Amino acid sequence: MKTLVRWLAAGLVGLLAACAFITVNVYFPEKDVKQAYKSLDEMLMKQPAPEQGSDVKEPEQKEKAPEQKPVSWLRSLPTVSFVAEACAQDDLGTRLATELAGIPEVQKAYEEMRNRLTELNALRDSGAAGEAADGSVALRDQSRANIAQPVIQAENANRKTVIQNMAKAILRMNKQPETKDSMKQVIGKAAATFAETKREEAKAGWYIQLANGRWVQK
Repeated sequence: MKTLVRWLAAGLVGLLAACAFITVNVYFPEKDVKQAYKSLDEMLMKQPAPEQGSDVKEPEQKEKAPEQKPVSWLRSLPTVSFVAEACAQDDLGTRLATELAGIPEVQKAYEEMRNRLTELNALRDSGAAGEAADGSVALRDQSRANIAQPVIQAENANRKTVIQNMAKAILRMNKQPETKDSMKQVIGKAAATFAETKREEAKAGWYIQLANGRWVQK
């Protein structure tokens, strides 16, 4: 009897130990994340359009009475707007981009990246810097380190902010707690997808690092 109890106790301990190593796989929608990164660039990396001068006046036009048009019975149906809203809700990439664009530290990161874009492009044009496989910018010409390193370090700090917030958004989407283990599971994929986006956006002549670690000139 005592032997049976010991065997049962040992089995229970083993089961509990096995359960302790069970991890939850977090769903990572790579295609939607890539689209979200591209949308963020569209929303936050473009320079704001200059304001029109206030002294320019449009020519005055006489207001015309609105024409009376027959109202189609189709306009009374709510199906069109309902379908549009449903499609928008299904667009995960747009939702992720919108969520990140509303985060103050992400807004600040993109503002700083936008302000140094000319300097960064000059480094990439000359080959002094390239797009690394982990989503960062890497120094390639050590002779330019004094000039390039401050720009690269600041850029990588901003990119880290964006990638980390994307990983957190993915965890929220999966309704998973933001723990060290869960972040570790997602952050690498978020960085790799960011890097893939940058490789696709790279101009001809820029150096990019492939997923296998090899550097090539695009």
